[in-house]
Amino acid sequence: MFEEVWRAYEENELSHSAAHHLMAIHELREAHGYARVSDIAKHLSITKGSVSTAMKHLKERGYVQEDLNRFLELTEQGLKVVQETEATRLVVQRFLGDALGMDEDDAMIDACKVEHLISNEARQRLV
Repeated sequence: MFEEVWRAYEENELSHSAAHHLMAIHELREAHGYARVSDIAKHLSITKGSVSTAMKHLKERGYVQEDLNRFLELTEQGLKVVQETEATRLVVQRFLGDALGMDEDDAMIDACKVEHLISNEARQRLV
């Protein structure tokens, strides 16, 4: 049984890191109207090289597109991932804080750790 669970985990199309790259694009575009590789690197406190590698992967998979000025934006598919991830984080954070009585900061940290790993069904049942 656990072997099947690990296979399902490995089949997850996006890593936790990739989801955070998508969320960074969304947050930067909301705050500044644009997102570039250098902005994402600064936002996530990682190297521009790491972001460039991630963007290549995300563009190939159809989550991100880049214009002639090298500004990045989410595709519909990328925006859907961001919305689902943020919704899951919020639901888990509320559950950990309200139902389990966790400190708000600790609940936020733990919610971030699992936001991309639980199913939409689990998220809906936590509500």
